[in-house]
Amino acid sequence: MAHRSNAFGGRAHLADSGNRDAQNRARIADVAARLIAEHGLSDWSLAKRKAVRRLMLPERTALPGDDEIEAALAAHHELFGGDEHAATLRSQREEALVWMRALAAFSPTLVGGVAAGWATAHSDIRIELVADDSKAVELALINRNIDYRVAPGASQRAATELFIDTRRGGVRLIVRTPLAARQRPRRERRGVEEARLDAVGVEKLLRPPTPRP
Repeated sequence: MAHRSNAFGGRAHLADSGNRDAQNRARIADVAARLIAEHGLSDWSLAKRKAVRRLMLPERTALPGDDEIEAALAAHHELFGGDEHAATLRSQREEALVWMRALAAFSPTLVGGVAAGWATAHSDIRIELVADDSKAVELALINRNIDYRVAPGASQRAATELFIDTRRGGVRLIVRTPLAARQRPRRERRGVEEARLDAVGVEKLLRPPTPRP
């Protein structure tokens, strides 16, 4: 009987520890989301570490994943965003649609927070493009007299990222080869389907709601 009791006690301890870790991750995610939304922190790793310090948790506390931060941002906007967040998100989606139409030859797809709805006023508008060579996209921008810069640190195997400053915020173009685009995961770490919108999908989100009869 003693052995069975010890085994049960061990399982209970592990369960308590797991619940505590989950609760701490949720608390960290909530505080980090507030720092990102209200203070414009773009470095999510830094936001998580700041949250740990604000909550006075041990430095080695398990940190939430980016998907948990996204969920916390969505909850934050739902509670505190109101009309201001709705207007900002609409403006970002309108800007995205302008670029998606301009770059229609490269099969644009809106991804990230602007597609999913958790974007802050400081979030980039992220658009994935498909091209055999990123130089084709650069040439298209040059032909339109559009200033851009290549994001630093990209390896030869990674997607090329081109950044454009606009009056509605930064637009980040992620250029993948057709093969890389097909192989790209479509689900987040927890198996949730990632928000991905083509131009038609963005247009639908921007349509005014149909009045009820």
